[in-house]
Amino acid sequence: MSKPLERYQKLALKESLGSIHRYPLVCKELSLILRGAYRKVPKNLQSLIFQDTVSAFRLLPEMKTRSAVSAAHLLLQSVEATLPKQKKNLAVTEYKNAMIAHKRRAKARQEENVAHLPQDVLVHVFSFLDFQSLVSVGQVCWPWNFAASDNRLWQRQYATFFRDSYNDLNIKEQHTSRQVEADSYTLFWRKAFKRAYKGNNSSKKLKSSRGYCRYCKTIVWLDNMKCFNDHIGLNPEMQKIDPVSPSQVVDYLLEDSISVKSSSESDSDSDSEAGSFSRLWAYRRPLTSTEGEIEM
Repeated sequence: MSKPLERYQKLALKESLGSIHRYPLVCKELSLILRGAYRKVPKNLQSLIFQDTVSAFRLLPEMKTRSAVSAAHLLLQSVEATLPKQKKNLAVTEYKNAMIAHKRRAKARQEENVAHLPQDVLVHVFSFLDFQSLVSVGQVCWPWNFAASDNRLWQRQYATFFRDSYNDLNIKEQHTSRQVEADSYTLFWRKAFKRAYKGNNSSKKLKSSRGYCRYCKTIVWLDNMKCFNDHIGLNPEMQKIDPVSPSQVVDYLLEDSISVKSSSESDSDSDSEAGSFSRLWAYRRPLTSTEGEIEM
């Protein structure tokens, strides 16, 4: 059985803090680790958890989404409830400084009103993103939300996750697009993805950014429901990924095992973890330069 320190290092929390869509998830995992495992692990691991917590606060000014700020505040609450006085004071100071810097940067971005990249360039850049990253960048600003809602991007996402129904839906979209050919932007595939996302059994995996890889024998970050490590030539059973919630990360850290939850508990966790993703469906955006708006 591997030691808690080794298992913690395999979680790759610090390495993932710089990612715009993983930052809130890392903060949540750190928050749960502080509350559920900090006092139970060796001092060398306590020191590492504290360092990663401070790093999370220091990176906050670089984040642009409200979900990142909320996640950092959740981490602060765990810091105040768990850490000894000296470390708590240091971490709280880092958080306060980070929030000041974050507000200043946000204000500066508004005042500068920097020209945005052309929409076609943004769409091309976003075409390289996975599902969760695409959702995250859509929450940064209106132009990014507009580009991240591009029909072609969601057609590709639909083809990736819902292959069985893709061909039939593609034929339907071709007929529909003839009626709206004058409008270069439609919501056909985004709406189709939303329906499939809510009704398909694989939605739990879509909501999860973490999974237990049977081949790696550890919790890994997922990329389109797959382990980020390449496992070429393995049999399907060894490539299987079991979705993991943040609370299960604590169980893995302490016991080197993944607890099995009831379906109702899993649904509850998945709904909570998917908060930043589900907001995409309710995100309002300007349709034109006029006052008109449409809703997803």
